[in-house]
Amino acid sequence: ITIVRGHLDVLDHGDPADVRDTVALVDDELDRMNRLVADLLLLTRADQTSFVTPVDTDVDALTRSVFDKVTTLADREWVLEASATVHAPLDAQRLTQALLALADNATHHTMPGSRVGIGSQLSDGDIRFWVTDSGPGIERDEQERIFERFARGRNGTRRTEGAGLGLSIVTAIAQAHRWRVSVG
Repeated sequence: ITIVRGHLDVLDHGDPADVRDTVALVDDELDRMNRLVADLLLLTRADQTSFVTPVDTDVDALTRSVFDKVTTLADREWVLEASATVHAPLDAQRLTQALLALADNATHHTMPGSRVGIGSQLSDGDIRFWVTDSGPGIERDEQERIFERFARGRNGTRRTEGAGLGLSIVTAIAQAHRWRVSVG
């Protein structure tokens, strides 16, 4: 809000280029604030029973659909590592949201051309979904903290404009399915 207000305060209404640049900046900041508010509202709803709506879902089709979506996120070597051929009760939209967040996070901690893998598998009766990357990794003392609201890791290759809510949203989606999220 301070950035928007500051640019509006110094806007030269007589300069079309300044007006155009300021409108673009304000629009970008409003988009960022909108994402933050939406994320906070989502986390508020995470405790409600209607947060996830599990239905019988083809895990193979879901995994492949998510893979198709992530390949446009960034210039990475995207690899579909495995895809479970099973049906399970889950909320495909929320799970897609979580996997996209993890894949997007991977793009912020790897360089162009780096390998990022997506997958799912059935193991000992449990379905496991994952995103792997070739980034620098996460220090052991940070591995649980990064899933907390507003937490940010220290080892990223570059900073993002996020508020540190992405991984807490992933955790909320996993917990609503009675699953867990981990770094390994």
